[in-house]
Amino acid sequence: MGRHHSIFVLVIGCAIIRPPRDGGIRYRGLTQEQVIRSVQILPVDYEIEYICRGSRIIVGPKVRKCLPDGTWTDMSQHSRCLLLCPRAWTSLENGRVLLQPPGPPVESTTLRYSCHAGFKLEGRNSSYCTKLGKWDSPKPTLPRPPASPRSSSSSRKKKLYIGALFPMSGGWPGGQACLPSAQMALDLVNNRSDILPDYELELIYYDSMCDPGEATKLLYDLLYTEPIKIVLMPGCSSVSTLVAEAARMWNLIVLSYGSSSPALSNRQRFPTFFRTHPSATLHNPTRVKLFQKWNWNKIATIQQTTEVFTSTLDDLEQRVKEAGIEISVRQSFLTDPAVAVKNLKRQDARIIVGLFYETEARKVFCEVFKEKLYGKKYVWFLIGWYADNWFKIKDPAINCTVENMTEAVEGHITTEIVMLNPETVRGASNLTSQEFLGALMNRLGGKNPEETGGFQEAPLAYDAVWALALALNKTVEPLKTKGRRLEDFNYNNHDITAEIYRALNTSSFEGVSGHVVFDAQGSRMAWTLIEQLQGGSYKKIGYYDMTKGNLSWYGNDKWIGSGPPADQTVVIREFRFLSQNLFISVSVFASLGILLGIVCLTFNIYNSNVRYIQNSQPYLNNMTAVGCMLALAAVFPLGIDASRLSRQFRLWLLGLGFSLAYGSMFTKIWWVHTLFTKKDEKKEKKKVSQHLEPWKLYATVGVLLAIDVLSLMIWQIVDPLLITIENFTTEAPKGDLDVLIQPQLKHCSSKKMNTWLGVVYGYKGLLLLLGIFLAYETKSISTEKINDHRAVGMAIYNVAVLCMITAPVTMILSSQQNASFAFASLAIIFSVYITLVVLFVPKIRRLITRGEWQSEQQDTLKTASSTNNNDEEKSRQLERENRELQKIIQQKEERVSELRSQLAERQALRSRRRPSGQTQNHTGPQQPPPSQAEPKQLSQPPGYSPADKLSSSIPKLSRNHCHNSRLPLLYK
Repeated sequence: MGRHHSIFVLVIGCAIIRPPRDGGIRYRGLTQEQVIRSVQILPVDYEIEYICRGSRIIVGPKVRKCLPDGTWTDMSQHSRCLLLCPRAWTSLENGRVLLQPPGPPVESTTLRYSCHAGFKLEGRNSSYCTKLGKWDSPKPTLPRPPASPRSSSSSRKKKLYIGALFPMSGGWPGGQACLPSAQMALDLVNNRSDILPDYELELIYYDSMCDPGEATKLLYDLLYTEPIKIVLMPGCSSVSTLVAEAARMWNLIVLSYGSSSPALSNRQRFPTFFRTHPSATLHNPTRVKLFQKWNWNKIATIQQTTEVFTSTLDDLEQRVKEAGIEISVRQSFLTDPAVAVKNLKRQDARIIVGLFYETEARKVFCEVFKEKLYGKKYVWFLIGWYADNWFKIKDPAINCTVENMTEAVEGHITTEIVMLNPETVRGASNLTSQEFLGALMNRLGGKNPEETGGFQEAPLAYDAVWALALALNKTVEPLKTKGRRLEDFNYNNHDITAEIYRALNTSSFEGVSGHVVFDAQGSRMAWTLIEQLQGGSYKKIGYYDMTKGNLSWYGNDKWIGSGPPADQTVVIREFRFLSQNLFISVSVFASLGILLGIVCLTFNIYNSNVRYIQNSQPYLNNMTAVGCMLALAAVFPLGIDASRLSRQFRLWLLGLGFSLAYGSMFTKIWWVHTLFTKKDEKKEKKKVSQHLEPWKLYATVGVLLAIDVLSLMIWQIVDPLLITIENFTTEAPKGDLDVLIQPQLKHCSSKKMNTWLGVVYGYKGLLLLLGIFLAYETKSISTEKINDHRAVGMAIYNVAVLCMITAPVTMILSSQQNASFAFASLAIIFSVYITLVVLFVPKIRRLITRGEWQSEQQDTLKTASSTNNNDEEKSRQLERENRELQKIIQQKEERVSELRSQLAERQALRSRRRPSGQTQNHTGPQQPPPSQAEPKQLSQPPGYSPADKLSSSIPKLSRNHCHNSRLPLLYK
């Protein structure tokens, strides 16, 4: 019930500050009671105004603004409410007054007096403003010295007349505020003893009603009625155009305060024209600066077809061209902007500069609302001199509601010429801009500024009078040296006009509208105010000083989207890269293949002295294994990137790998075909094969390798590889993004890539076809010198088929990085795997199953002959077999002798049993004695084989009825 809960809310803003002594604070939109009771934090951009009690005035910043960091502006400068001493003490006839410190004459201000030559100061030369708001001494006087009768007439001020046309009514009634402002300047100038001391400026003016026809009649009156006017001051661009073009005929200088038409900057057409109102083209440097700030390179324009906007747009086109910015769309209309707005929409205009009057602006933005040409994708640039509520005014010419218009104009940017100095600076008139506004309001008699025509341009009229006065003052001495005076001016005097022109052209002073200086075309160079419509009200977001090129930025610009929109549909370039999973998978297979190649190479080198391995030309097989590993190594740069170095590395790896691997296999098939398929040497093929020299095989591989190296070197020197970019069709990403994706793919190719590939593929293709033909021709040949040529032929079939399929397919799939890489890499991997398995796995299997390992090699090494000679190895093997067979024959012969002796004994026993007659009559051949039948030593003729001897002894054993159990001994 009685418990209170404290709720802490973080509010971004500024804490209330204390008012100055003897003063208070005016809170806009809040009463003092509301501030005291309920307000502790004021929001960002909130403005407070200091007020002083009684006759005190504020010295220092009068208005402070809450910044986003929680502080108020200008906190380093104190604001004080001080009494104002009488201003009469600040001016002295025939003398000068110096204020210390400069500013209004308030408490603690000291005045220093000095007199002109020929005058004597009576009284104190200084006065001090006390805390009571009074000077501590009377104002001094400067009485004139006694004048002689001759000099009394010359001491009188001579009048110089200014003919002016002020539009008090009509399309732009700017004279309502500009005329009082000019009169106020004349009063101050005429009271100054240091400016034109011998002259008095007087204004003769008429109401031009901003009408060139009316202005023609009034100009005639000004020129042809006394007195002579030394300068003309028109307002309105149309009236100024008429006056400036005619003034050259009367040698008159024209100084305008309210003309913005860019056409008036033509020095050939208007040679004596000056204006304190900047040209409408002054907006363009600011626009270009903002385009560059927000990185916009493409803009569009829409204008009302009037001379002022056409010339402004021509100037803008020239400036953006120099800045490298393109005007992609340029639309115009006379009365109805509907078609022009539709064209902007159709041509994808995003950054749009609108040049039209306020009434047409409502028509344009009604159409903008209908076409949805607003929002976060669009930015409009408009002229800043519209009324602040121009889009809320009910206009029967449009059929859009206030809500529709408010929605369509939100966020647009305006550029406006700074016509009131934003800084607290005292210029030539010794007034700050705020003091000038106060004095002008007093002269206007309390009229509402928003209802007074030309109130914004009033500082320009004020500074125009000061510019003229200072220029005329500057001409006095130069004319005196020429024996001329200003009062001698007439419409035929070119010398005085030239001096006034020179003085105005070099004018440079601080005015209430800012720094006053003219360019070569006589136009005022001034600051530009940049505002943005935020939440239905205009917020200052920066200033631009064209003379120095400085952009003062507040950083409080707000956008409907996340930031400034793009000047067109953003195309994001994305490179297509190889799938990492695919690359890793292929790399694993390639690494395993390289490992397999290392195993095969190691096996071949380690067992190079085994006879079976020697008969397969192991050095060529080593080249095949190395070439396969090089080809597999090319898979890695094939998938890493498309840089120039990696592509060159890839070409060399593939080229050398192919030459070594395929070249060594091709060499075997070539020499087998050469040695064993010639018809005229079939009978001697065995003999020829015995004389195959290894160096010829190596030389063949070397030739193929040299051709590849030479062709690659010529390619790289004549037509080196360059990185090129392939663009694909743009794609729209998912989500509400105003972007398109432009896929791109890097290629590394030479200028005549297809020609070089055609040469290489043609040469390699012929080599592959020839390899297939030779493999087919030698498929039925059996040779001991190259015992694996059938396996080589099988490998050539597979490699040739894969290469012939892969080469054209990869060229077709070059734009699909994943498919191209996968196809090429897998073709290389399969070719290498097939080659290694077909060539080396059978050799490994044979040595494992038959046991033909290093033991046989060690026996061979014990002999005195070289193990590398195949003929000597075979001879040694035959000798061993011969010795073994001789031992067997010797054993059999001993057994034969034993059997013969037994046979002789049996025959002798039979002969004793037979009758003697029968013995004598026996005519059969007598058997030799056993001792004669046994040879003491075997002697074989050359070419005699122990097997022949064995075969001849077998029938003898059969005739002597040897037991069958003895026969296996002969074949032991």
